[in-house]
Amino acid sequence: MTEFLLSLLQIIVVNIVLSGDNAVVIALACRNLSPELQKKAVFWGSFGAIALRVILTFIAIYLLKIPFVQVVGGLLLIWIAVKLLKGEDEDSHIGGGSNMMEALKTIIFADLIMSLDNVIAVAGAANGNMLLVLIGLAISIPLIIWGSQLLMKLMNRFPIIVLLGAALLGYTAGEMIVGDKLVSGFIEETMPALHIILPVALALVVIAVGNYLKRKAEKEKANQVGQDHAETL
Repeated sequence: MTEFLLSLLQIIVVNIVLSGDNAVVIALACRNLSPELQKKAVFWGSFGAIALRVILTFIAIYLLKIPFVQVVGGLLLIWIAVKLLKGEDEDSHIGGGSNMMEALKTIIFADLIMSLDNVIAVAGAANGNMLLVLIGLAISIPLIIWGSQLLMKLMNRFPIIVLLGAALLGYTAGEMIVGDKLVSGFIEETMPALHIILPVALALVVIAVGNYLKRKAEKEKANQVGQDHAETL
């Protein structure tokens, strides 16, 4: 019984540490929606994310045996982080339903990429006990939902959190890349410091590229508005 409780405590800690990135994705993807749509997107996005975790828990161990799987996942996560930082058109005339569907796709796709480390850690802490695995997955639900809702409220008051959130995703992508078995072994033999340097560098790259694309999109939008205004005169 003691071993069971210790393993459960370990799973809870793992989920607290690793579910933060997933909450960031949900909060960033939903931040431009109306309050009503935010609640729906958070619920359904979290539901889809947890459903994926159940599936990934049973297949992630096999996936991670394939070389460079985490490298590909990390590269895809960088693309998502830049896309989220760039932001979508916030024009209120855009249909809310289409925005919510876009947010849901982003949430589920990102969680599909990011959950490998989480489910492997949970499975490892459970020591093959499927009851513990299922309890660990159940614990993930409130952590992701409550965490994303809190982040959305803070983002509205402190926009810099959006920047920090995207940077966190870039850092996570770097950790996934250096955590790949083949890549990790190569780094250990050549330049061990890359285990720290690459995640930090990718966080900075996400901020730089995301901000550049955001400013470019805003400039193009302003030019288009100016042209449309000139045409109406």
